[in-house]
Amino acid sequence: MIAVEIRKLVRRPRTWVSVALLCLLPTVVAVFLALSRIAPRPGEGPAFLSAVLANGQLYPAAALGIVLPIFLPVSVAVVAGDSIAGEASTGTLRYLLARAVGRTRLLVAKLAAVIVYTLMAVVAVAVTGYVVGVRLFGTSSLAYATPTVSGTPLTTAELLQRTVLMVLYIGWSMLGVAAVSLFLSTFTDSSLGAALGGLAVLVGSTVLVTLDAAGGVRDWLPTRYWLAWVYLFRDPILWHDLQRGVAVQGVYIVVLLGAAWANFATRDITS
Repeated sequence: MIAVEIRKLVRRPRTWVSVALLCLLPTVVAVFLALSRIAPRPGEGPAFLSAVLANGQLYPAAALGIVLPIFLPVSVAVVAGDSIAGEASTGTLRYLLARAVGRTRLLVAKLAAVIVYTLMAVVAVAVTGYVVGVRLFGTSSLAYATPTVSGTPLTTAELLQRTVLMVLYIGWSMLGVAAVSLFLSTFTDSSLGAALGGLAVLVGSTVLVTLDAAGGVRDWLPTRYWLAWVYLFRDPILWHDLQRGVAVQGVYIVVLLGAAWANFATRDITS
């Protein structure tokens, strides 16, 4: 069942269109930077964008920093929101379950497809960022972190290791987004409604993170530690926020997926 759902995901043109669009935006930004040679000041704009002119090997971090606030969560929310609600809206969910496909098995297969899409999107942006960055900005023997994070030089091998950790951390954070939309997808026949509901939660979280009045709950908001991956490029790495980010997303993933299973397992399927 998992293989079937992954094949369906891979064969859908919209899957590749969404990944291509995610990769296109950082590419366009890189072209403008290469032509103008004008980068944002340190601390302004997406993370690491001010440092890529000196070393294109940092552009995977900048590329993910560009798509992370809006475009990547939107893509993940749309795919996750369509997982169950999409089947219900087309009338195929009832027939899938009528073929003795267990509800838990179906939900796990849908989750696996969402995980594959999430990792595929994050890796695609990172790889595109590396290729574009190296081609347009070149490389150096040492990769320097941005001055706002750390001025300690990183070797190419160290940079690669931390880039892999960055991809895994961002992928884990996006699974938190997927869990919200997948949970909502088990309540509705509208995939758009499930996706918009997930995005509404994230927008609300983003707003609350900036409010002093929400200080009591700030550390438990889903978007609170999204940008903690920048500390991977500091020497020494500041692990506190990274560990908190992993833990907070883990809570959301476990609780929401458990709630999704509980609702889907007992829901009356009429479509």
